[in-house]
Amino acid sequence: MRIRKKKWAEPELAECRYYTNEPEQYRGRWKVFFGNDKPIELEIGCGKCTFIAEKALRDPDTNYIAMDIKSDMLGVGRRNIERIFAEAGKNSPDNVALVRCNVEEIDKVFSADDGIAVMYINFCNPWPRLKHQKRRLTYPRKLRMYRDFLTEDAVIYFKTDDDELFEDSVGYFEEAGYHIRYITRDLHNSEVEGNIVTEHEQMFTDEGIPIKYLEATV
Repeated sequence: MRIRKKKWAEPELAECRYYTNEPEQYRGRWKVFFGNDKPIELEIGCGKCTFIAEKALRDPDTNYIAMDIKSDMLGVGRRNIERIFAEAGKNSPDNVALVRCNVEEIDKVFSADDGIAVMYINFCNPWPRLKHQKRRLTYPRKLRMYRDFLTEDAVIYFKTDDDELFEDSVGYFEEAGYHIRYITRDLHNSEVEGNIVTEHEQMFTDEGIPIKYLEATV
């Protein structure tokens, strides 16, 4: 997702107690960042953070890491998190971490010691041009990278509006050694419960585009 430069983003993030642009220092030690032993779930390419905000609000007994490469996006995400919690009558969250990181370096940020058993990939860039497809967050090489830090019983939840990305990703997961335990090409007309509909997702739904969804186990 493209976003215009936000001059205020980095100054605001610098003042945010749950943001870090040096996540490597917490590799294998994310429980230290949160200050507790609660389970940790990870969203990569978190965008505007409305998904992770709703997850954190619904389940205070789980810690959530929202990762994106763009500080401008994370700045918007921080504002959304604060707004969503305020609208619910809650203070700033203590179970969220905003992390600036390039997914190509994700192995420097997380290890098996972090115990991450749930990961989300929501509406990532489809990179439709053949020469760019290696940048996809579901490309086999990246899926193999994730396996290095995910637990043995971990689950990846993947959502997209893009047909080509989804069909290619089904093959990517299988090629990388994952088992697809559930799949639907019309999420909103499936038996899946508890789905969090973000702004992005609602936009596609309003346009009549079915949301594709799968759950893959390590």
